[in-house]
Amino acid sequence: MTLDIATRDTSYSSPSLAARAARVLRDNDNGTVITAAPKLYPHMWSWDAAFISIGLAHVDVSRAITELETLFGAQWRNGMLPHIVFTEDAAYFPGPDRWGTEVAADGPEHVRTSGICQPPVHAIAVRRMLDVARRSTRADQEEAERFARRIWPALYEWHRWLVDYRIPDTSGLIAIVHGWESGMDNSPRWDVPYSGVRPGAGLLPYVRQDLLQVSDPAERPSSAEYDRYIWLIEEMRRAAYDSAEVVRRSSFLVGDVFITALFSLSCEVLAQLGHELGWPAGKLYDWAANARAAVAASRHPVSGMARDRDLRTGRWLDTESIAGFSPLLCGGISVRSREKLLSTMEGPRWAGHPDLLAAVPPSVSPLRPGFNPRQYWRGPQWPVIAWLFGWAFEYRGWFDRARKLREGGLRLTEDGSFGEYYQPFTGEPLGSHNQSWTAAVVLDWLCTS
Repeated sequence: MTLDIATRDTSYSSPSLAARAARVLRDNDNGTVITAAPKLYPHMWSWDAAFISIGLAHVDVSRAITELETLFGAQWRNGMLPHIVFTEDAAYFPGPDRWGTEVAADGPEHVRTSGICQPPVHAIAVRRMLDVARRSTRADQEEAERFARRIWPALYEWHRWLVDYRIPDTSGLIAIVHGWESGMDNSPRWDVPYSGVRPGAGLLPYVRQDLLQVSDPAERPSSAEYDRYIWLIEEMRRAAYDSAEVVRRSSFLVGDVFITALFSLSCEVLAQLGHELGWPAGKLYDWAANARAAVAASRHPVSGMARDRDLRTGRWLDTESIAGFSPLLCGGISVRSREKLLSTMEGPRWAGHPDLLAAVPPSVSPLRPGFNPRQYWRGPQWPVIAWLFGWAFEYRGWFDRARKLREGGLRLTEDGSFGEYYQPFTGEPLGSHNQSWTAAVVLDWLCTS
C-alpha cells in the first residue's frame, strides 16, 4: 500500500524516538551479534555492524566494543573483512552452505562467513565510538581507548588487503567483484557490468528468502538480477576464494568510486587514530592520497560527478547515482569543483527536489530515467547514507551542511519505524522495519544534537 503524505502523521519526540531506537538495538541483540534486522537479515553484515556500534556507544560502550570484536573475530587471515558473519539462523539465502567458504585457505576458523567484503567504514566507526566514549565516564573512555589501540592493527591489515588485492589497474580505483561488495546491491551503477555476467549451466536451483519477508517484490532486486548474483558466488567458489584468482576470473570487475572515496577517508582517519594511540601510520597517508587522486580523476568532464569504471572493458560508467558525490567524502578536488558538486547535491535534481518529504539525497535522482522510488538502490532514500555524508561534512568542517543532513535524516525517520530505506516523496518505510543500522544512526543524531 502506498502511504500518502497526509497520512504520515506519527512523529515521536526526540526522547521517545531515541528510546525506540535503543529498543530496536536491544531487541535485535543475540548477545554477541546485533542482527541487521529481525527477520529479513538475521546475521551480521560488515558495514551494518560499523554503524550499529556507533549507535550502541551512546547506550553501552562495552556492548559496542563487543559488536566490532565479533566482526573482527571473523577477519580472514589475509586481512579481508567478510561482508557476512553467519549466525545459526537458517532463514536467509544465500547462507553459508551456498557460499562454501570452507574451501578458502585464508578463511577464519570456527566461524562461517561469506567470501566477499563491504565498504571500509570501520575506522570511522572506531573514531566515532571513541569520541562518544570520551564524552561519557572515565571508565568508558579508558575501555574505548584500550579497544581502539587493540583493534588498530587489524584495521590496518584490512586496509592493506584492499591495496594488495583490489587495485588491479592503473585507474587506482578499489575494485569490487560483486555488486554486493559495494553495499548498493542493485544500483543502476552495475547494470552495464552485470549485463556481461552470464550464468552457466552450473547454477543450481535456489529459493529466495527475501521475497518471503517483503510484501511487495517490486521493492527487491529481480530474479534475473539474483541469478547473476548467485553465479558470481559460484565463480568464486571455483576459485577457492583465492583473492588474486577471484579478481582474475570474476565476470564482474568494477572500479568502485564510492568505496575508493571511503577508503581514502578511512585511511586518513586510521592514520590519525594511530598518532593518538601510539601506532605508526605506515603507508596510510600514501594510500589515502592515491585513492583520493583516483576519485578525482574519475569525474565526468561536464557534470563533475564521479564515475565507476568497468575494468573488464575499460569503459567509464556514466550512470549517475548517489556515488557520484564521492569526492565530497574524500576531498581532492578544487574549491570551485567542490562547490559545483555541493550545489548539485543540494539542488532540485537531488536533495532539493521540491517533492521530497525530507532534504536527503536519494540513491538516484528523481529526474533520472529509470528512477524507481520504491526499489532498493534505484531511488529510495537511505538514512545511513545521509549519516555518512553528514559525518564526512562535519569532519571537513562543513558544520551547517552536516546539520541540514541530520535534520533531513530525522525528518525521514521520525515515525519510529526505522525502515531499511524510504520512499522519498511519501516517507513510507520500505524493505525491512526495525533495521538496526537505521536505529543506530538515528540514535547518534539524537544524542549529539
